[in-house]
Amino acid sequence: MAEAHVAAPELPNIVSLVAHRFPSSGFSKFLLLWENVIFSLIIVGVISLVVYRAARKRTLIPGRLQCAVELIVGTLDEFVCSILGAKGRTYVPFIGTLFIYIACMNLLGLVPFMKSPTASLSTTAALAICVFVYVQYSSMRELGFIGYVDHLMGNPRGIIAFSVVVPLFMLVLHIISEVIRPVSLALRLRSNVWGDDMLIAMLSGLGLKGLPILLFSTLLVLVASLVQAFVFSLLTTVYFALFLVHEE
Repeated sequence: MAEAHVAAPELPNIVSLVAHRFPSSGFSKFLLLWENVIFSLIIVGVISLVVYRAARKRTLIPGRLQCAVELIVGTLDEFVCSILGAKGRTYVPFIGTLFIYIACMNLLGLVPFMKSPTASLSTTAALAICVFVYVQYSSMRELGFIGYVDHLMGNPRGIIAFSVVVPLFMLVLHIISEVIRPVSLALRLRSNVWGDDMLIAMLSGLGLKGLPILLFSTLLVLVASLVQAFVFSLLTTVYFALFLVHEE
């Protein structure tokens, strides 16, 4: 006898509620299919609006919004450059945007009738692919094609190192590790956010008797959401550091 499939608990969100209101329509299927993309675009809109308002009337003595944005940007710049050195400033916009975008998507699940897009593997896989492509492009631009291949081969030097076996083995090993990195990034972020969302959904079903645990768990999820965004950004920065040529 086949076992019945039990769906993971999930809090209702505005998209799923609208879709279930019209269960037989094509619009309902469209909403459910693009659910995570819709919430991702909501975050894009919110971030764009905040940045626009902060940069619209910049002053020498910043207001609260401009000060907060400058503090975040300055902190991210210092973080990336502390790992990559002076060259890291080139990659601050990319890595900083990743952190802010992922952190906001993680936290969106704590807003009533919203959902964390990063609880879906399709979202985290797209982010990981962006990181993979940009890291490989930047490494080729930094090292050149010959230097890029030389790096993948483990920078072989000397007669023994230039034997046929060793460079080819290192090349295959490095290619495998490069492919595994985006897979690891996507699965780590998705699994943690999905687990946090499932925990909140389960505790919400307990009613008033589970309220103290729910409040405590919500605080932990809040911290974990920021930590997961930081880990994703940190690993991305490390991937850049493995390719960049340092003077020291």
